[in-house]
Amino acid sequence: MTIKLPAITQVPEESIAPLNPRHQVQVVPRPGRHRRPMTATKTQKDKASKAKKVLLTALTVVVLLGILVTAGYFIKQLIDSKYFFCKSAVKFIPIDQACDGKNDCAGGEDEITCLSTFTVNTTFPVRLTSARHVLQVYNPGQGWRSVCRDDWTEQHTQTACKQLGYTNNPQSSGVTVDKLIPSMKTGPFTAVRPMTGTTPIHEATMDRAVCRSGSVVSLSCSDCGQVGSQDRIIGGTDAFIEDWPWQVSLQVGGNHVCGGSLVSPRWVVTAAHCFSGSKKELSRWRVVSGRTYMSTLGGSYVDRIIMNGNYDAAQNDYDIALMRLSSPITVGVARKPVCLPPKAFGLAAKSTMAVTGWGYLEENGKVSPSLQKASIPLIDQSVCSSPIVYGSAITQRMICAGFMEGKVDACQGDSGGPLVHFTSSRWHLVGVVSWGVGCGRERRPGVYCNVEEMLNWINTVIEKNP
Repeated sequence: MTIKLPAITQVPEESIAPLNPRHQVQVVPRPGRHRRPMTATKTQKDKASKAKKVLLTALTVVVLLGILVTAGYFIKQLIDSKYFFCKSAVKFIPIDQACDGKNDCAGGEDEITCLSTFTVNTTFPVRLTSARHVLQVYNPGQGWRSVCRDDWTEQHTQTACKQLGYTNNPQSSGVTVDKLIPSMKTGPFTAVRPMTGTTPIHEATMDRAVCRSGSVVSLSCSDCGQVGSQDRIIGGTDAFIEDWPWQVSLQVGGNHVCGGSLVSPRWVVTAAHCFSGSKKELSRWRVVSGRTYMSTLGGSYVDRIIMNGNYDAAQNDYDIALMRLSSPITVGVARKPVCLPPKAFGLAAKSTMAVTGWGYLEENGKVSPSLQKASIPLIDQSVCSSPIVYGSAITQRMICAGFMEGKVDACQGDSGGPLVHFTSSRWHLVGVVSWGVGCGRERRPGVYCNVEEMLNWINTVIEKNP
């Protein structure tokens, strides 16, 4: 039987000839070069998912950083409220040991940045007087003299206003002698000597029996006390900082302690009693300005706190202090100084006053979260010092304002804040919230430090601490 074998097909050897015989270019393989692997094209959904993950990661990092920064801020506030850090010795001491008269840090570091006191025993030689803001200069031998407009120049205006403190677009005008208050009509008078524009005004004058020009100088030194528009304190209503831009909050450790009033871009008037106890170390304080709603963030640092050296805590007398900011505030709609009053302002009893602050809304209550205002009348000094009100507790350095039936009043937390009066298109700082019995009680009105009586002290402190 014959077995039929399958036919064997011969496979030709693999040709190394190129597929395209027309191009006889020899291809030399290059080591390390490989064909890129095939990958599937990313869909739009995949791209969105990856972007979402990146965004979530970024947000998480931001949130964590925010938490850390916030925690760090509050931890620092807590530490600062309890301890003073001695940089030279690199140690903490209890805050009560700072500014206690003893050197607890190396080199007395804890006794350097402290509150100071200042007592005036001289007369500041330049002032404005009466509701017409008449310029007067002082001579130890002859007392106060009104300055005639004779030979007065714009440079004299600049010089006089610079002596008086906050200056912005100073202007002068004339008031005829016959329109002065009776006690000023007959002098004494003085006038500047020619070519004395840059000489301090009180040194640039000579006596005159009468003013040749028939008028005296009236000064407007700045834009103080002007607001863009025109009552909670006890019985008050909500307010906006733009209407009371001189109002500031004085804070320690992020807590509101007292109110205050800007009287220049760098100086704040407040009450001396705000610095009782362990509140004498400067670095603890912040001055928050330009806010309607109470805020603990930000604020200006303080490099001077000067308390009136005659302050009597037992009698609440001379209850005034000045704080100097480390750097001036930027004057604007929500931050602007109030005007200091002229001497002999002549406010009559029942003149309308305004008091502002974040103090308690009721006796033994809570601090208000938003600024409050109240309109109250000035009370005659004889009434306030009568036996049925405060009696002999009222001194010449105090004024009273409010209603004898109570209800509307300043309260705790308003201390140091402004009592202001509006006249001649400007607000003037008449008083500083000082003390009272309770809040809004019958026959117990608010008592304020009389700013007019403190002008000599205020002007002297500011001049000596430029």
